[in-house]
Formats: sequence, C-alpha cells, structure tokens
Amino acid sequence: MRIALYHNLHSGGAKRVVNAQIASLATRHNIVVYSLVGAMPLSDTRIPVRTEIHRPMPMARSPLGRINPLLRAVDILRLNELARRLAARIDHDGFDVVLVHPCQVTQAPLVLRWLRTPTLYYCQELPRQHYEPSPVRSYYRRGPLASAVDTFDPLPKIHRAVIRIADRRSVVKAKTVAVNSRYSQANVHAAYGLQAHLCYLGVDSKAFNLLPRQRERTVLSVGALTPLKGFDFIIEAVATIPAAERPQLLVISNYQEANERAYLEELAATRGVRLELRVGIPDTELQAAYASAGCVAYAPVREPFGLVALEAMAAGAPIVAVAEGGVAETVIDGETGLVVPREPFAFGSALQALLAAPERAEWLGRAARHRAALVWTWERHISELERLLALTVG
Repeated sequence: MRIALYHNLHSGGAKRVVNAQIASLATRHNIVVYSLVGAMPLSDTRIPVRTEIHRPMPMARSPLGRINPLLRAVDILRLNELARRLAARIDHDGFDVVLVHPCQVTQAPLVLRWLRTPTLYYCQELPRQHYEPSPVRSYYRRGPLASAVDTFDPLPKIHRAVIRIADRRSVVKAKTVAVNSRYSQANVHAAYGLQAHLCYLGVDSKAFNLLPRQRERTVLSVGALTPLKGFDFIIEAVATIPAAERPQLLVISNYQEANERAYLEELAATRGVRLELRVGIPDTELQAAYASAGCVAYAPVREPFGLVALEAMAAGAPIVAVAEGGVAETVIDGETGLVVPREPFAFGSALQALLAAPERAEWLGRAARHRAALVWTWERHISELERLLALTVG
C-alpha cells in the first residue's frame, strides 16, 4: 500500500507509537509522513517527511490576558485553512490510505475534515480536558475578583466549545477509527457515538531487557510531569510506609510543567518522602532505571492505555498499578504485578510488600517479562493495524 501518515504530536508515549508503526510499515509499504513544523521529529530519518509551517498567534500579556481564549479560537480557524491545503496536497500525491494520529492543538486533526483519501484515525485519547474533570491543584486558584470575573467571562467557554466541535467534526469524518484499549473504545462510543476498532499497542521487549537487573530499594514512576499522571497520589502512598522503611521515589519525565514540579516537591517535603525528579533523559538511562528499581509505581488518572506499564513488564520490573483506565487491561493482579484501588494506604501497602519480599517481586517481574514478550508485541499491533488499513482502503 501507499500510506500517508499524518501527525502533529509532541514527545511522549504517542511518539513511541508513531515511530514503532513507521519502522514496521516502511519495510512492507511505501510510506510518507506529513506533519507541521514543531511536531516531534521521527527516529528514522530515512522516511520522507513533508512539513507545513503553522505559526500560532502570540498570546497577550497581562492585563490583556483574558482575550487569549479568543486568540486561540481564531488560531484554530487559521489551522483549519492550513489543514485544507495540506489535505489537498496529500490527495494530490495519490495514496491508498492516510493513517492519522492526534494533533497537539485540536486532538483529532482538522485535516480529517478535508481529506478525500480514505482515512484511518488512531485515536490515542480524547481531548480529556474537555470531557473529564481535572485534578484539583492549589496553583489553579485565583483571587476573589478574578474568580468573580471568570464566572461571567464567555471567552473560555467559547474556546472549549470550539475545541470540542472541531474534535468531533474531525473524528466523524474518518472512515475507520482505531483505539488502544477497551477503555478508550467505550470513551469514543460515549463521546462520538462511534464503534472504534481495538488495536492494542506493544513494547520492544528486547530494548527494555538488555541490562542485568540489580534491584535497589527505590520506587520508580515514569510519565510527563502533569497533574493527570498521578505523582501526587504516589507521594501520598509512599508516605504511608513507616519512615524507617520508606523508600526513595524516583520520577522520570519526558516533559514537565513548572507549577506541577514545584507542587510535587513541596508535597514530598511535607510528607517526608525523598523525591528525585529527572526530566528529558535518554532512553538508555530510562532502561537502566527500570533495571534497578525495586518496583515501579504507576497511577495515572484514567490513563487511556499506559505504555509505562508495558515497559516495566518488558524490563522485568515488579509493578504496582492503579486499577483504573487502560492500565487494568495490561497488568494482571497477582500474576504480572499488583493492581490496587486508588487509595494511598492500599497502594503504599502493596509497594511495601514487594520491597520487603524480593523473591516474590522477582517472580512477578519474570512473569511480566514473559507475558510482555509473548503477548504485548509490536508485531501483533502492526498485524492488526495493517488489517484495518486494508479494511479502510477496501
């Protein structure tokens, strides 16, 4: 097949997905990538990449900051015109199918609305900030006057409405929609009324199983330093472990929000938890952290899938995961890890139990590594993806 792949992603789990898809698809198909300047670069530089430039409108500074939601809404209209031109370019280049990934601005890319070539949209998640409640943070609070004005200010509501409308109109234009978990499948049906195809993700087991495992008394957690990744909950859980036995918590992130980092550092200091934060490290250092962690704690908020769980399993690291979202579909409680409710004492007890019983932890890690290599493979993902691409063409 001649496949065009479109994305406007930043770094993170979605980046790993796109790179894995391209690496496999390019061996059997003719593939060209289309993107916007500013999107994350691909790992394989041999793949042709054709980019368009979108320069976001500069945001206003205080005291004119209240007009920024309106500026963002106008920017989406400008992005829609760019998407129309880009879709015409892709159609002109003569592909059999377009594999579309999310956009960091509108979630479902606006290019879906304009493409005439059959499209498969891999919906990794919905624009969650517009469908789900956000975690509470003290740094979100505003003064009484600002809060009062917020109540009557229509511009934020207009911006949210524009995003939701743009996302929905784009998704329903896709000929085929695929998702990464049954949890995401249910969310897509609830939001758009569509029946999406399940296409589970995978992990490169060899890449995460290169180093000898020398477990230390450290709890590792991985993910972007944002409220939805649940690191505050993990700090609270670690704090429930008696001080004499309390392990260090290491958090590795590809991206950080400055306010969230300050919040977590203050929370850890208040709770008596030794916290180390590393941001933007190379994959080799991440792999070494998995190999040396006493256990991995994973508690994102309603995570659609959760590649971190697969990476921990592939590395043979014992994992304690929250029973929530797509994570509950990858970790089998008592067999490949421990799955517990979002309750600090229960989660902390599970962490303490694994750290205190290294033989059991090692047994769980071996079982997890075996299952990751057997079941959670990129080969399985690509096989299903190719079936859906062929279905979309037909």
